[in-house]
Order: sequence, then C-alpha cells, then structure tokens
Amino acid sequence: MRCALVTHNFSFSVTRFSLSLRQQNGLLMKFFQEFKAFVMRGNVVDLAVGFIIGAAFSNIVNSLVKDVIMPPVGKLIGNLDFSNFYIPLSFKITQQAQTYAAANNGAHLPLAEAEKIGPVLAWGDFLTVTLNFIILAFCIFVMIKIINSIIKKEEAVAPPTPTEQLLTEIRDLLKNKP
Repeated sequence: MRCALVTHNFSFSVTRFSLSLRQQNGLLMKFFQEFKAFVMRGNVVDLAVGFIIGAAFSNIVNSLVKDVIMPPVGKLIGNLDFSNFYIPLSFKITQQAQTYAAANNGAHLPLAEAEKIGPVLAWGDFLTVTLNFIILAFCIFVMIKIINSIIKKEEAVAPPTPTEQLLTEIRDLLKNKP
C-alpha cells in the first residue's frame, strides 16, 4: 500500500510539473521576444558598436603611451623603463636587488624577478596605466565635444520652405479674420 501511494504522489508531481513547464515555456518565449526587441533597438546596437570601437581605440592609446610617450620620458630621466619602477616591500628583494646591481654594472632588478622573490609596490605600471587613462579620457572628451557641435549645427533652424511660408501666411490671415 505504501509503495502504491508513493507512485501515485510521484505521478501527480510529474503531471503538475508538466503543466508548469508549459506555462514556463510560454513565459520563456515571451521573455526572449522582449529581449530580442530590446537588443534590436538602436541604442543597444549603438552601445555595442561603441564598445568595440572603444576597445580598439584603447589598444591604440596603450601603444601610444608604451611605445611613443614613455620611452622619451624614460630617456629624459636616465634611460629608465617605467614598467620596472617598483618599491620593494620585503628585505629579501632589497638584498637580491643589491646583488643583482653588483653583478650587472648597477642595473636595477627587473620587476618580474622582484615579484618572484616577494611583494612589491609596482608604481611604474600604475603610472603608465594612469597616463593611458588620462589620454583616453581626453580623446573621448574631444570626440564628444566634436559630436555635440555637429549635432548643434544640425539642430539649427532651417529657413522655412516656400510651402511652409504659404501655410503660415494662410494661417495668419485666417487668424486675423473677424
């Protein structure tokens, strides 16, 4: 008797679950239709295009900073590579840096080697990334300023067409008629 009761309850649950699946299928289809309508709106597509262009532009700015701006700045400071500027946070790193400098004519221990030994505060990378951000933010500011000026020029009131002038005159005549 107990086994039959369990089977009966199981079949009831499956039937109830099946109805629930049909209802869920309808809701799911409605959800995907709404999502499709949302994605196909111009704003979302424009956002996706902007994101892709921004990612590509970011690579250009990174290259500009890394390959064009930072080498001359490093040369002015004394042939230093900003990406290897760090502050050692461990005595082991300081000792290894001294040993490395003695063996390599006063050269600094590279950041990658220092990170293997212990913790470091890599402020040179932070400086490079900050400079990337400032240049990127400035470029975006200039682009938005140009776009806004183009939009303002388009919004300038165009002179009325001859048809509009005629309709305006008719309207004014009808308004003045007693």
